[in-house]
Amino acid sequence: MLTVSSPDTEDLWRAKVLYDSAYHPDTGEKMFVLGRMSFQVPGNMIVTGGMMAFYKSPAGVVFWQWLNQSFNAVVNHTNRSGDATFTNKELVTSYVLATTGAVVTALGLNHALRNAPPLIGRWVPLMAIAVSNFINIPMMRLQELQNGTPVFDDKNNRLGNSTVAARSGILQVIVSRIFMPVPSMGLTPILMDQLDKRGILRKYPWINLPVNVITVGICLTFATPLACAFFKQKAQIAVSKLEPELRESIEKKFAGKPPEYVYYNKGL
Repeated sequence: MLTVSSPDTEDLWRAKVLYDSAYHPDTGEKMFVLGRMSFQVPGNMIVTGGMMAFYKSPAGVVFWQWLNQSFNAVVNHTNRSGDATFTNKELVTSYVLATTGAVVTALGLNHALRNAPPLIGRWVPLMAIAVSNFINIPMMRLQELQNGTPVFDDKNNRLGNSTVAARSGILQVIVSRIFMPVPSMGLTPILMDQLDKRGILRKYPWINLPVNVITVGICLTFATPLACAFFKQKAQIAVSKLEPELRESIEKKFAGKPPEYVYYNKGL
């Protein structure tokens, strides 16, 4: 008797994990590799390490903040919610506003805290990133704020677009992305400050960048998945909280008996 062997369950789950990490959940398109959340640790450890190492120089601040916000813009666009398309003009406008706002914030904080203790100065990049997340993420996901993100019932039937869900999802992403660098950018300055006080950085100045990068990388390895897990990617929102027009449309579709919740991809 001919038997057909079934695929191993672990192999199926492994394939699903690989697929989910590489393809957008709404569009089904293969995501740009540098924008995938799986690239966050190697990408961010280099960029963040550079920001931490060269925080004193205005030219260094501009370059590394620009590089960081450019990287973030790619990540934010790649992991946006919904299937909205951007024109080249919209993409360029969002990118310029996002990166400019973030760089200006970093320079402003550096200037305001120029006479602060050295340890506070080392925390300026973290403060700048926290503030700039409120600029970069909304700007790179502006289409969602303007036109809404798709919402679905529990059977994955699309019910319409909601700007209320978009705002809720983007706020959740901002909270996650603010926490993501906190362990690395909060603890690394303490370590570097101690090395500086003990004269080790003056004796071996070449270790400044590699120590920053390695320490940041170790912290991000744990902080990145933890921050992403703060909120479910498939978020839910009560129908009663949706905008009136969409709520009425849903009620009509369900003959006056709508579901209590609808679901949407909040993005990462």
